[in-house]
Amino acid sequence: MKYTQLGRTGLKVSRLVLGTMNFGPHTDEADSHAIMDAALDAGVNFFDTANVYGGPENRGRTEEILGSWFAGGGERRDKVVLATKVYGGMAGGQEPSWPNHDRLSAVNIRRAVEASLRRLRTDHIDLYQFHHVDRNTPWEEIWQAIDVLVQQGKILYAGSSNFAGWHIAQANEAAARRSSLGLVSEQCLYNLVERRAEMEVLPAAEGYGLGVIPWSPLHGGLLGGAIRKEREGGGARSGSGRSGGALADTSVRAQVQAFEDLADKHGLAPGEVALAWLLTRPAVTGPIVGPRVQEQLDSAVRAVDLELGGELLRELDEIFPGPGPSPEAFAW
Repeated sequence: MKYTQLGRTGLKVSRLVLGTMNFGPHTDEADSHAIMDAALDAGVNFFDTANVYGGPENRGRTEEILGSWFAGGGERRDKVVLATKVYGGMAGGQEPSWPNHDRLSAVNIRRAVEASLRRLRTDHIDLYQFHHVDRNTPWEEIWQAIDVLVQQGKILYAGSSNFAGWHIAQANEAAARRSSLGLVSEQCLYNLVERRAEMEVLPAAEGYGLGVIPWSPLHGGLLGGAIRKEREGGGARSGSGRSGGALADTSVRAQVQAFEDLADKHGLAPGEVALAWLLTRPAVTGPIVGPRVQEQLDSAVRAVDLELGGELLRELDEIFPGPGPSPEAFAW
């Protein structure tokens, strides 16, 4: 496994991030534990979760699965850089959240971190991430709450998720006024198909020293050999979720087919190419992979050592052209 610094911090993390969103809803506890064991054995030390993971009727279940794994001992907790998130309400189904039991008020941040610590069976969270922007809470309040938690030793770093570039700037300028460390990471949707983050999010992350942690690096399975699996009757995940129905769009289908043909030409697995491409991008720390089974983890680990040549990178840009940096992308 290869390692890098998380943004401008001194924290060393693996270039692959183990995403746990499938633990509970799609992968049972025993299999989830086995995947985490295998990830640690492969040198993956960066695990990502969220307080709301576990399914609409069982939010918090994923953190509980991690907690039971940590309780197994073997220096598991000490070896893992643990990241979780706060923002969403924990009520199940259509039940509304109780007032102050969601978003980023100081009240909810305090109660949410305590609840996550109990579920995770740990005394601290390494990276505490804001799952979304809270437009109703001032950054002065948010950073005051975070500073208290840092002083108490309950969290070490703060990160963001799904922020625009100007949100990153706003947050870190507010932190600087308090002499606080501010955001050290941004977790965003970014892959070969969805490259809009290159316009402003990645430049903002570079400018403020944030490590970028792309989620959905295979765009819901679309970049994992979706057409081949469809042809072989493998039930590609592109039939549902974020990329649901994507292959019905003839232009998207043509792009994905060209991508799979390119991977075949070079004797490579499409999903591994997509992950390896992200590792070449500026500011990217490592993509989040959310394996349901062991084989998916093994493939992701192989991608870390995959070196993409200049010709292949140019061909990928031809198939999936990025928007280019702003303001040129929308002004010229």
